[in-house]
Amino acid sequence: MHITRRGPDTWRGPAEHFTGTVWLDEIAAPAAPSRLRMLNVHFAPGGHTAWHRHPHGQVLHVLEGEGLVQRKGGAAEVIRAGDTVWIEPGEWHWHGAGPRTFMTHLAVVEAAEDGTTAEWDCHVSAADYPA
Repeated sequence: MHITRRGPDTWRGPAEHFTGTVWLDEIAAPAAPSRLRMLNVHFAPGGHTAWHRHPHGQVLHVLEGEGLVQRKGGAAEVIRAGDTVWIEPGEWHWHGAGPRTFMTHLAVVEAAEDGTTAEWDCHVSAADYPA
């Protein structure tokens, strides 16, 4: 057993992967052979990810606020505190806060054998992000 009393410092989501203000806190990234990765992600109003996908899928659990999630080819859907979203392996999607609300979610992924957790694509267009 290992107890972490204080994790790494909070860091800002990089502009190549996020629009707006997004802060990340690593919760878990155990040593191999585990490939589990957990982040607490804090989105300011309007903050959201770029289009991306995960090799083994992703679980999002909304802790507070209200946000949006969209899969490629689908409509943006509202998610609220208490909601859990399962994103299929390889499914292109984005997620983040609503245009006028904060949102925090727990993000859980399993890294690929090479350590990759996500493949990133272009930023979400104004047509895809409801204002």
